[in-house]
Amino acid sequence: MYPCDNCSSVRILKVFLVICLTLVLLQYLINLATYNYVTKFLKDDSYSSHNRSAIGLFFPEVTDFFKNLHSLQSKNVARNVSVNWTLPTVPTTMTVMTTNLSSGTGDIGNLCPLVPPKLVGSLATYKEVLSFEEMQKKYPELQAGGRYKPPDCKSRHRVAIIVPYRNREDQLKILLNNLHPILERQQLDYAIYITELAMPTTFNRALLMNIGYAEAVRDYDFQCFIFHDVDLIPENDKNLYTCPENPRHMSVAIDKFNYKLPYAAIFGGVSALTKDHMIKVNGFSNKYFGWGGEDDDMMKRIQLSGLKLSRAPIELARYKMIKHGRDKSNEVNKQRFKLLYAASKRVQKDGLNSLKYELLKKEYRPLYTWVYAQVNQQDILKS
Repeated sequence: MYPCDNCSSVRILKVFLVICLTLVLLQYLINLATYNYVTKFLKDDSYSSHNRSAIGLFFPEVTDFFKNLHSLQSKNVARNVSVNWTLPTVPTTMTVMTTNLSSGTGDIGNLCPLVPPKLVGSLATYKEVLSFEEMQKKYPELQAGGRYKPPDCKSRHRVAIIVPYRNREDQLKILLNNLHPILERQQLDYAIYITELAMPTTFNRALLMNIGYAEAVRDYDFQCFIFHDVDLIPENDKNLYTCPENPRHMSVAIDKFNYKLPYAAIFGGVSALTKDHMIKVNGFSNKYFGWGGEDDDMMKRIQLSGLKLSRAPIELARYKMIKHGRDKSNEVNKQRFKLLYAASKRVQKDGLNSLKYELLKKEYRPLYTWVYAQVNQQDILKS
């Protein structure tokens, strides 16, 4: 036998191995490029104590796809039976301007892209105060009540923006002029609710957020709720106004605080909770009349319910605060520390299930839905 009788077989084997290695290397490079693209877009960072990825934060359906089906079904069952809450009865004396709000999720079959294609990232914020009439002309695509749906695809998110309000018309105009184009580029199915208490009741931010939530779920099958201070303007449209698996603090970096967190457990400013979250924690406390305490109370509710706080990456979650003077009608709540001390004892009886108010007006205006309510402050504090 000559030494090279098997040379052809060896050559074929070598070629085959080279092809296999090339295919493996090519697949690795494709996977690496895809990963780099997504993480570059979302600016992945450790936004919580559990170091969850930005992909899981902004698009929970991606990570949910890979979860064990049995675990997912068990979690859903646990959520559905956690709290049995019934909406408060609407008074028959209220004045309401009606509009045609669709109760479905849209007639368009194709889902919007997972990553909205028109996002631009860092933004220049508008500071000029446009009139409501000027903004109505600027945003003709809005429906009554400040409603919007993407015209060419079915949104993945049904979102209500709840803004507690009193005597801040200029700030409201600035917020609306900045917020509407951002939410439209994010391809959300959304509406903005401005909630206001009739005077002479002391301002109660948390109570107004509960009222806004209750009125929003009457109108539409919203699944995500963004609770938004009127004086905070987002600086980046990649800070998505959607709800991840856990409650999310969105206003992580505010210019007033040099774009740093004032303290680790802060949950104020702008925050996101799903409908399931709100039911599980029984909403916000109704007892915080005056300034301070209500966000720390909600943080306790989140911890007691077994949920975890999540935060967006700090380079995305940037906000500018509109400068304003001290609101004399919103005095510091001197009872806030006493209320916080007993917060864990009140969770099951102080919140959505004890919410009482008289709806005086509900108007579906061109840029937002106005909810005007009256409460008995003394009865709420005594309950």
